[in-house]
Amino acid sequence: MPSPYRALFAAPGTKGFSAAGLVGRMPIAMVGVGVLTMITEINGRYALAGGLTATIALSAAVLGPQVSRLVDQYGQRRVLRPVTLVAVSAISLLLVAAANGWPDWTLFVLAAVAGCVPSVGSMVRARWTTLYRDTPQLHTAYSFESVLDEVCFILGPPVATLLSASWFPEAGPLVAVVCLLVGVWWLTALRATEPAPHPRSAQTDTSSALRSPGLQVLVGTFVATGAIFGSIDVATLAFAEEHGHKSLTGFVLAIWALGSCLAGIVFGLLRFTGRTEIRWVLGICAMAVSMIPLLLAGNLPFLAVALFVSGLAIAPTMVTTMALIEAHVPREKLTEGMTWTSTGLAVGVAIGSSVAGWVIDAAGARTGYVVSIASGIAAAAVAFAGYRRLTRPAQGEEPSSDGDGDSSDVRDRVA
Repeated sequence: MPSPYRALFAAPGTKGFSAAGLVGRMPIAMVGVGVLTMITEINGRYALAGGLTATIALSAAVLGPQVSRLVDQYGQRRVLRPVTLVAVSAISLLLVAAANGWPDWTLFVLAAVAGCVPSVGSMVRARWTTLYRDTPQLHTAYSFESVLDEVCFILGPPVATLLSASWFPEAGPLVAVVCLLVGVWWLTALRATEPAPHPRSAQTDTSSALRSPGLQVLVGTFVATGAIFGSIDVATLAFAEEHGHKSLTGFVLAIWALGSCLAGIVFGLLRFTGRTEIRWVLGICAMAVSMIPLLLAGNLPFLAVALFVSGLAIAPTMVTTMALIEAHVPREKLTEGMTWTSTGLAVGVAIGSSVAGWVIDAAGARTGYVVSIASGIAAAAVAFAGYRRLTRPAQGEEPSSDGDGDSSDVRDRVA
């Protein structure tokens, strides 16, 4: 492992919470694809599968920031364990309901409750931030976490689809539930690295982190970015099925994640100067442009190559986003701020998967990538429109550096 990454783990406890976070966040890559595969294996209804995935994502969009806000106030252990039990119970009942042909409305109710799944990635990033705030190591830590996110998307989809397609339909989501339970319990048992809670008082600002104009831009852009991800998931599943290789869906999506993973590793080794906001906008634009070749794919190998190339822009953009969040969100609201971007992605995934499902049912699998292209254009448009708001924080905030090698520049412009 390159020395900047090795140096991250000099602090006690870092290996433990990083490993626990990896296990606990596997469901982000497994639940969506697992539910899609489960429903289509049971009844072949892509619209229902996309609708359930969208419901889980929308519920997470509503409940996720509230869970993280409670975490900032009361601490990770006190909040995450009971919330995880609720989520695990809801997903387990969803599997039972799907397997036994319960009415559709019961599936949607259970999917809505399942949305309280905590943002484990945000919890781990908050621990890194507590350790390495205002140091160059924080950029490397964020890059490392983005790499782990992509590792989840390399391993998760193939495991989920293979289990559901070749073992039994509910197998993929079931394994995801086990990972969530084990990962959260392990992470919350590591008390030494848990960020200190920030209890509310009469003098405490109790407003949402989303009041920050910069965070609003990031979240708005991530809604469109999430639509890219959601539409690609559904379109790729349908595309693979049309070509007689549905079980290979997870591997094709894993190649997409592999491109992002490799880019994230390299990005973490670099040190940058200049405006973080410009790098972020360029990353969003690169993601938008990389959607175009997907519509031209005529077979799975071509599609896999196109997805690999498009994945190269993902991790660097995510890392830069984390740096901007730290610059625009007060310390006592950091976990909530990070979760709001996940919420934006979740809303986008819900929109993208639902719209793509309808488009595919009406016009075929390849047409689903039109939704991806349109989402990329929307993301770039929002990024350009909100650029000025990213160059200054919300009034009254005291942001810290961006942690990626240009901290003095950020302090001069943002603090």
